[in-house]
Amino acid sequence: MQKILIILGAVIVVLGLLWPWITRLGLGRLPGDVALEKEGFQLFIPITSSIIISIVLTLLVWLFTRR
Repeated sequence: MQKILIILGAVIVVLGLLWPWITRLGLGRLPGDVALEKEGFQLFIPITSSIIISIVLTLLVWLFTRR
């Protein structure tokens, strides 16, 4: 469990450092991501981006855990 938490923390740090380049790829503004903007109110729900990230992370975990 400790190893998983350390790896997860390292992944979050790396994603945070790479965020300026990740946003240039268009991740977060894909078709299917919901963005509502009204006066004094903003709501953003990244549905499509979340699905893509989930698929990529699932594949990575599957690759690293198979023996």
